[in-house]
This record gives sequence, C-alpha cells and structure tokens, in this order.
Amino acid sequence: MAAIVPKRTLEDIRDRSDIVDVIGSYFNVQRAGSSVKALCPFHKEKTPSFHINAQKQIFHCFGCGVGGDVFKFVMQYEGVDFIGAVKILAQRAGIVLEMEEGEGGGPDKSMLYRLHEEVSKLYHQALLERKSAAVARAYLEKRQLPDSIIDDFFLGYAPDRWDAVLKWAGDNKYSIEQVETAGLILKKTGTSGATSEYYDRFRNRLMFPIRDEQGRVIGFSGRTLDDHDKTAKYVNSPDTPLFHKSRVLYALDRARRHIVECREAIICEGQIDVIRCHSAGFVTAVASQGTAFTEDHVRILRRYADSVVLMFDSDKAGQDAAIRTAGTFMSAGLAVRVAALPPGEDPDSFIRKNGPEAFRAILDRAMSAVRFQIDVLSGRENAGSEIGVMRIAKAVLDTVSHSPNAVQKAKLVQEAAERLGVPASALQDDLRFMARNTRESGAASRSEPPPVKSRTAPIEEVQLCEHLVRIIDFPELGSLVRGYLPLTFVSDPICRAVVASALEASETAKDFQQVLRDQEDSSGELQSFAARIQMAPSKTCGKDLGPVDAVKDYILGFWKRHLKREREALVKIPDATITQQPKERRRDITIGLNSLDKWEEGAAVIKIEMELAKEK
Repeated sequence: MAAIVPKRTLEDIRDRSDIVDVIGSYFNVQRAGSSVKALCPFHKEKTPSFHINAQKQIFHCFGCGVGGDVFKFVMQYEGVDFIGAVKILAQRAGIVLEMEEGEGGGPDKSMLYRLHEEVSKLYHQALLERKSAAVARAYLEKRQLPDSIIDDFFLGYAPDRWDAVLKWAGDNKYSIEQVETAGLILKKTGTSGATSEYYDRFRNRLMFPIRDEQGRVIGFSGRTLDDHDKTAKYVNSPDTPLFHKSRVLYALDRARRHIVECREAIICEGQIDVIRCHSAGFVTAVASQGTAFTEDHVRILRRYADSVVLMFDSDKAGQDAAIRTAGTFMSAGLAVRVAALPPGEDPDSFIRKNGPEAFRAILDRAMSAVRFQIDVLSGRENAGSEIGVMRIAKAVLDTVSHSPNAVQKAKLVQEAAERLGVPASALQDDLRFMARNTRESGAASRSEPPPVKSRTAPIEEVQLCEHLVRIIDFPELGSLVRGYLPLTFVSDPICRAVVASALEASETAKDFQQVLRDQEDSSGELQSFAARIQMAPSKTCGKDLGPVDAVKDYILGFWKRHLKREREALVKIPDATITQQPKERRRDITIGLNSLDKWEEGAAVIKIEMELAKEK
C-alpha cells in the first residue's frame, strides 16, 4: 500500500506556510501596503507582474498566467509533484508527516533516499581516508580539484573490492533486496540470491553523487581510475525508483535558482566540466548523465530558462553533439547559442589554463546554433561550390525546422542566408518544401506544429465565477445557484469546474482552495484561472450590484440564452411537419423570456422550467 498524507496534516502545513513568507524565501518580493509583488520566476520580465494575495493565500502572474496556492507555487518552482511540495513545506514548517495507507504499492523511497545519502558518505570517507584511494586522490590532484571542491561536491571513491557496499549494508541493517533496488549491487548470473552471489556495481572508481532538484542523492556516476580497464569509462546507476538518467541533470540542484535569475543555462558534457564551471563562478552549468539530451531534460530546464549556451568539446563528436542538442532545445522553443572552444579543449581544461575571465569571453562570443553549424560544416564541405552550399543549407534548415516559433525561424533563416550568401526567400522556400514533404510522408511536422486552440470563456461565465469564489463570505450564493442554475448551462469546462468547486466548498465548509486541489487538474489551468479571477476580477463584474443581486442577474441571463437557443431550434422545424405541442412550447418560451428581466417574475419562470426538465 502506498502512503498518503491525511487532510488534517495538509491543513496544518497550509496554516503554517504563509505564502508571502514561502515565496519570499525563494526570491525578493516587493511589499507596498497590502500589495505584494515580484518579478515572475516562471518567465522573463522587467516589470513585476507576479502578485501575491496574503489574505487569500494565493499568487497569480498577470504576464504568463500561472497561479494557485502555496502548494502550487512550490510544485511549479521546485519542479516536484504535489507530494514533493508537501514534503518541502512540511520540513520548512517543522511538521513531521503522518502518513496513512492508501491504494497502490512500491518501494519505500524514504529508505532509498537515506540509503543513497549514507553510501555517498561511505564513498566520500573512503576517498579521504583509505590508502587504496591514493590513485583517486592523485587523479583529482592532476585535475587541480582542491579539497574544498571535493568536499563541496562530496566526491568519493568506490573501493577496489567486490563486497565493500555489501558488507557495509549488512553491518547497517540494510537488506540485499533494498541495496539491489537502489542499483548498488548486482546479482551473479544464474545464482539464487544468497549474499555471496551478489557483488558491488562500482569498484575502483571516482564517485560522483547524483542529486535531484531538491539536493537528495538518488544515484551515482563512477569514473574508472584504471586506464587499462576494458569496461566503460563512466558507469551510472541503473534506472531505479529514484533515478532515471534521461530525467536528471547533474548539479541542477545547485544551478536552478541562478538559472532562474538570468534565465539562461550553460550546458556541459561531463561532471568535471560542470564542477570546474561552478568553482570558477559559472554557477548555471549543468550536464546530462552520459547520455544525449532528451525531451525530458529540455522540459526540466525550460521551467527555469529561456535560453541555453552549449559548451561541448571541440572535437568532431562534440561539434556533432552540439548541433544535435541545439535542435532538441529549439524544439521546445528555447534560444540556443554555442560557445566554440579552441581545438583540444573542454571547459575544465580551458578554465585551468586560461582562467575565468577568458572563459567568460568565450561565453560572451557564443554564436547562434545556425552560425555554429555553418562554420563547422564549412570546414567539412567545399563551401565555395554549389553542391557544398546546398548540402550545408539542407543541414541548417533541418536544424531550423525544429523550432515551433515563427520569429525564431525567420531570424535564423535570415542569419543563414547572410552567412551562405543566398537570398533568404530561397531558404524559406526550401524550408516550406521540407515541411510539406514531412507532412506528406506521414511524419509529425516539427517546423509547423498543429495550432493550439485557445479557449475563451464567455464573459458572463467568468464574472459568475468571480462572485462564486467569494461564496464563503456570501453563503446565500450557494442556495441561489443550486436552486436556479443547472451546471450544464455553464458552457466553459473550467468555469463549470470553478462553479462546482464553489458549491462544494459551501456545502462542506471546506476551504475553496482545498476543493480546487482535489480536482483533476494536471495542466494547472483550473488553479491558475481561479487565482486570476480572485486576484483581478473584471471591471464590469457585478454591474454595480451586490454579489447576490449580480448572481441573480447572471442566472436570468443564462436562462435567456438557454431558452432563446431552444426557440431558435423550434423555429427551424418546417411548418408542414410541426405539431401543436412545439407551437405551444414556442409560445411559452416567448412569454417566459418576457418575464426574465426581473428576478421576482423570472424566478417563478425558472422554477417552472426546472420542473418541466425533470419530467422529460
């Protein structure tokens, strides 16, 4: 059975997590009387559009539209699910989580986090103290990584033994199954499961603890220290309940807040490159775990950055990886620059030889992905020949086609045209031809993704919601809507969900935000919409009436809309086929519509209509 958090505990966490204090602990907020605002951490802006309502304990950004309660903020900012946000806020508030048994099953993740943290200490202590770790210490000295960096990044050493972790686990009361689930040991082929039939995954390797975005150790990457070792240079933890290498970025736990501030990340190839960057003051550097950048990696970074600088090795493999990775980032709408290092250099070696200022100059000179690709391919093709230019242009347009942004594509095409000495219109024609061929071949078009349908709710439905979110202050609104307005009359699904949540809050005496959280809202649209209408009701809301009279007015309007549509449908029935009953219904609707201008008369008509609806 999986553990869930009791609602009483959630309410305790909410009560002790003032949203202004929580958000203010992440970045600076500006207080002016009852108003609290800040630069939005979720999109780039110069003027604050991120507002916090201390009374209602919600936030909303009028720039990008994100909004919700304190749990939603932590989920967005920390990049965690709801339970992850609960744990972060509980720890901050000093609340011990009381878990209850719920449906589902799975491994004890708390145990796995604890196990990984303790093994990282085992490896770190081995690096500092064991005689057999001399080779690892010599390697780090050769790479000019001082003790302060070793301690800061908690580097370690996996002893050159088959049972170092196995023996430690037994001494510390961890079972074989737990250590195997963590990916720290392997089972010998064809064995039945006794302790002697397992062996350590990492042996005689320099160990890099891999942390999640909250700084918890979830896996390891081990570099071989034996140049004659025929195994892989780097070995990562396998996929486990905590670790999935396609979704983890090395040092993101350190870098993400700095990335949010400047909205740009430095992308390196290896852990030591990242460590060197951070130690030199380039604290937005991250790297993948020995694998190509995936859509999951890009999706994670997109929460924090609008652009990236690729800082890959200068050899052919590094150049090809940079071009390939640029396309992946562009697919998500990020701006991409590529910093070209001198031949034979990587970020680690360059900073060691030339210092941080020279590295900063390299970053400042970083070029667009298109310019970098043209420069690279011009060294491989005869750029002076017709066929050479055609080949380069085709490769560049393939990269540009990844972008879903028309402005970005146009800018890159213009730059490519200038670099290649051809008309931009010619490249645009080829780009359209490529997109058409891709569609015709049945593949999904990356350059022209299907348009996203924008949802615009009817203004009267939005304004009704603006009143109903205040249902705790005006409880009579609940009986008014339940008695006179069928939910089906609210056409917009988000508005309908808000109305239903407000009614549930009034019936159960629950907090409105709590009811919203219980709704199925994986997109976050419901919470964001609810936060917006609470923070900034429309200027026409209520038509200068009090909430009760305004809601009565909207109910009359919804019924007018409903009855007019029914009458229009009846009018379309040919006279030759119409019976007496539809004629009478059409007459009754007309009489009813004339009575829907005032509540006293309209309420009686509505009651009759609702009784008729029950009989059908």
